[in-house]
Amino acid sequence: MKTLTEIKTGELSTARRDFIKKSGALAAMSLFGVAFFTSCSSDDPAPGPTNPPATGNGITVTSSTVTVNLDLATALATAGGWALVIEAKVLIVNLGNNAFSALTSVCTHSQCDRNWTFGSNIFTCTCHGSRFNTEGVVLNGPAIQPLRSYATSLNNRTLTVNLT
Repeated sequence: MKTLTEIKTGELSTARRDFIKKSGALAAMSLFGVAFFTSCSSDDPAPGPTNPPATGNGITVTSSTVTVNLDLATALATAGGWALVIEAKVLIVNLGNNAFSALTSVCTHSQCDRNWTFGSNIFTCTCHGSRFNTEGVVLNGPAIQPLRSYATSLNNRTLTVNLT
């Protein structure tokens, strides 16, 4: 029995090569999602639904302080409560026993400042997943620098965060 082997050769046109390249990129983005390729962009997405209300509701911001009336800012009135004060770029958490922690909300990884969640005494920057404890220490990267902390003082039911 006779076997015939047929080989064809040729070159793709430039237009055809460009089409295949673009189709491959489109297929990869469809498979992995666009976020896979842009996850470390410097754009700061809009705040997510997990951020508690910030200014107003008993929170006043000046250039050097954030003042919180704990009778009005109910998110901070109990242990474990927290707030993101977007105007001051500050995270505040009630640690219990009249102790509070205040940290910058500007993530040291890529400077996202308004996409935060809090649970189990851990702040998570949802831009890229960096996690910090209530003292601002990095628990998981990609951030490698701690968050800046601010001094707090409590006078009756008024909490003051010193931003200087």
